[in-house]
Amino acid sequence: MQPILDFIGHYWWLVFVFGGVGAGWARRMSQIGEKRHQRRLEIERIRAGNAGTPPGVESSGDASDGQQKPAPSPAQDLARLLADHDSLNARWLDYELDVAKMIDFPGMSDVREPLTVEYLKAKRRADSLRPVGQEELSREDLDVYREAVLAYGHAFDVAERNAQRVKDAAFSAEERERLSRARQLLNIAVDPGSTAPERQAAYRRVRKELDGLLAVPQTAFSALERQIAAALDPSRRPAPEEHPG
Repeated sequence: MQPILDFIGHYWWLVFVFGGVGAGWARRMSQIGEKRHQRRLEIERIRAGNAGTPPGVESSGDASDGQQKPAPSPAQDLARLLADHDSLNARWLDYELDVAKMIDFPGMSDVREPLTVEYLKAKRRADSLRPVGQEELSREDLDVYREAVLAYGHAFDVAERNAQRVKDAAFSAEERERLSRARQLLNIAVDPGSTAPERQAAYRRVRKELDGLLAVPQTAFSALERQIAAALDPSRRPAPEEHPG
């Protein structure tokens, strides 16, 4: 005991040094403990909130009345998916039936572009899974169809952004010149100020410039022909063709 008392007598000043360190450490541990406690409380609140919503029921977004909005029925879910699918196909047709858009954004029809190939594959898959007529889908088939439509939409968005960004950069200098000439000729073909012979000649040259360069479907040229014919003679306005979605 006496050695301990002697040590304290000689090194009494250490009490203030380590005492301050100990107090700071204790405060730090207290703060950490409080933060952990708050995190635990927050986790418990989240768990309690999730537990309060039964599976298959969505919150109405208005907590004041305590009412809950039931999840959509399979028929409603399918109707929404069909509408989304139709919207995507309409966006696709905007490129397929518009020669000007195909010239401005050739990447959307260029099968040398991997992103274009991916979105076309995704489209074919979604189209193949689409129910026909009043066909009912099982929950499993509905989930598969939903994933296909979502994949189609994502692939189309990615390909479209890329096509709008790069435009004709993926083509050679000679190919870009052909695209530029085709665009100028197309402007003449649809210009109300052009004469009938000028329009017809420009249209033929557009087809020649794009031949072997872009995979322009005949439906797009047919739509362009109707546009030119209607401008030349307003009485000749054929009924628009119907295209499957």
